[in-house]
Amino acid sequence: MPELSARRWESTDALTAETRRIVAATEAMMASTAHHLSEGIENLRLKAIVHELPDFLYVKDRDSRFVFANAITASCLGLKSAAEITGKRDFDLFDFETARRHFDIEQQIMATGEARIDMEETIALPGAAKPIYRLTSKIPLRNDRGEIVGLIGVSRDITERKLQEDLYRGQANLLEMIARNEPLPMILEALVLMIEAQLTGIDGSVLLLDGEGTRLYHGAAPNLPGGYSRLIDGVTIGPKVGSCGTAVWRGQTVIVEDVMSDPLWEDFRALVAPFGFRSCWSTPIATSKNNVLGTFALYSKEVRRPSEHETKLVALATHIAGIAIERKRVDDRIHFMAHHDDLTGLPNRAFLKERLANILDQARRNNRKVTVAYIDLDNFKDVNDGRGHAAGDEVLKEIAVRMVNSVRASDMVVRLGGDEFLVVLVHQSSHDAGIMRRLRELQKAINRPVHGEEGEFIVTSSIGVASFPFDGVTSEELLANADRAMYRAKELGRSTLQYHDGVGSTPVGMPLSEREELHQAITGNQLFLEYQPQVDVATGRITGLEALVRWNHPAKGRVPPVNFIPLAEETGLIVPLGLWVLNEACRQARRWQDMGLTPMTIAVNVSAKQFADPDFTAHVAEALERHGLQSHWLELEVTESVVMHDAERALAMMESLRALGVRLSIDDFGSGYSSLAALKTFPFDRLKMDRSLVEALPGDKTAVAIVSAVISLAQTLKLSVLAEGVETDAQLDFLRQARCEEAQGYRFSKPVSPDEIAALLKAGNL
Repeated sequence: MPELSARRWESTDALTAETRRIVAATEAMMASTAHHLSEGIENLRLKAIVHELPDFLYVKDRDSRFVFANAITASCLGLKSAAEITGKRDFDLFDFETARRHFDIEQQIMATGEARIDMEETIALPGAAKPIYRLTSKIPLRNDRGEIVGLIGVSRDITERKLQEDLYRGQANLLEMIARNEPLPMILEALVLMIEAQLTGIDGSVLLLDGEGTRLYHGAAPNLPGGYSRLIDGVTIGPKVGSCGTAVWRGQTVIVEDVMSDPLWEDFRALVAPFGFRSCWSTPIATSKNNVLGTFALYSKEVRRPSEHETKLVALATHIAGIAIERKRVDDRIHFMAHHDDLTGLPNRAFLKERLANILDQARRNNRKVTVAYIDLDNFKDVNDGRGHAAGDEVLKEIAVRMVNSVRASDMVVRLGGDEFLVVLVHQSSHDAGIMRRLRELQKAINRPVHGEEGEFIVTSSIGVASFPFDGVTSEELLANADRAMYRAKELGRSTLQYHDGVGSTPVGMPLSEREELHQAITGNQLFLEYQPQVDVATGRITGLEALVRWNHPAKGRVPPVNFIPLAEETGLIVPLGLWVLNEACRQARRWQDMGLTPMTIAVNVSAKQFADPDFTAHVAEALERHGLQSHWLELEVTESVVMHDAERALAMMESLRALGVRLSIDDFGSGYSSLAALKTFPFDRLKMDRSLVEALPGDKTAVAIVSAVISLAQTLKLSVLAEGVETDAQLDFLRQARCEEAQGYRFSKPVSPDEIAALLKAGNL
């Protein structure tokens, strides 16, 4: 402007120099005024932008007093305007502990001159229902001379991000709980708490549908009033039974915005009113086949519909709950099948072993008697041979029903196998004189003709009886003596009942027993081993072999392991049988190496009785030395139940085996009883995933979730993972994508002879 002014006035000679100086000064002043005006406008614009920021921005002095804060900072701290915050300290705005924490950090920053960047803070803001999470940076503020005069703070709300991270962690934790087979109530409670933590003013609930599909029972509701949970426990489902009962009845989500006006709650308003709930949204929990298992419900004390976010969380919750409940039902079913007879539904021998020892222990403490009756159907073979096995099955089921109906609810009827049963009469007083009468009534019920589709069947029974504590103080003694008494009853003409006479000799004239046959097989060169390859999932390369015992019976031919391994376990012959397998596997492994084949790890199964043998480690060392096999080529497989029976002794045994240098693996993991406790406690090298999980892949969502979690957990614990029973390409593809390292099954090879293994090893890959 001065330059323009000079040019303008140079052409006017009438003006004096003084006048020109006055004009120039005036124009310079106007220019300065215009500059400051422009600067002020920019300041106002910057200030407006600062107040529009969604993040906290503030300045504090050396005493941690607010000098300036943007609008969002003041608003969130409960102030009406940014001006109100000037001069205040955190002690005026927060609880003492929070304010003290902020003050100490700020004073340290100003004392040291070192900024604190990206600090995660949890802050309870005034009026907020839940704390919020913020990511805060605080930087020292210096003047023109470099002196620290305060600090600048910038803070961003990361509550949503933290909630999302918590949600991911919660899902992973729930999958771990499912994989560890933790109790269903614990899993469901953790699930409800996870969802509630994502929401404000919401209480969650899980109700489980009973086996008959008619009533809903309490599953989990950690924050619902206990009185309300008890009132709805056992509610019958129907077309007008609140939100949950109706949701199950319809098989679809039911959203009730106001329970006080919705007709679905007409019969339940008086029930819910004292607790203040106004809306309830319930979604069925279903299996992958859309079979309803229960409901997941959210309660609010506001009249409203669920938000989109809440709806997504409910969908997640019902999916996880479905996996957990279905897994529990599968486990219950597996447990039932493992402990009950398929044909009659009666408890089986495995169930008897678990229960009888406890029954005797309780009787010992209470000075009670226990009577066991060993029952054999005399002429059942004639039914099978003459009328066929279908008719025989019909007879067995009818006899089983009669026996159950002839004893008290506290007694136990067990099918031992074939046509043999055991009845356990419990809770008897020491002077009970009615046992013989009850047993005679039981025998009469058994001996009545059975009327079936094939006509009438006459089946009688021979019963041997032994009583605790007179005829035995352990389960084994009691059963053995009842068995002897039963054979005595048969010798006396059948259809009789005989008490144990105290004589321990074996009845004469009996045919060669299955036990004796198996003993001859072990000592008489009738057993042999087959080997099933274990394969690297990624490359198809053979990485190891599992040794599997077989029996070539001289009269019956090849006997399946399922027919003689349980017998070996029951009779104690599993110990010499296991030692034979151990030595033969070591011998064969060394022979393959001597043939110049690539050395392979040989896996050998170890039974509970072998593992309980104090000399087992010595037996392993002797087998390795005898056959010249290096210890790291031998892997011993044990199930979790074996090591958990006596954890302290098992750990000592495993440490002594590891000292030899052999590998250890946990077998049948995921079959319904395994837990992470075994993986964390014991020094395993490998985890073998049970075939029951693998065979459900990849179509079963529950199996997919469990297998994925198991693989992830095993890798975290630095265990290699092998999947058993792989039979299809789809299973293999899934395992490969899930990063399972090894697999075994008919997809690669059935168990084969040593010569066939040699050929496979020469070929390299499967």
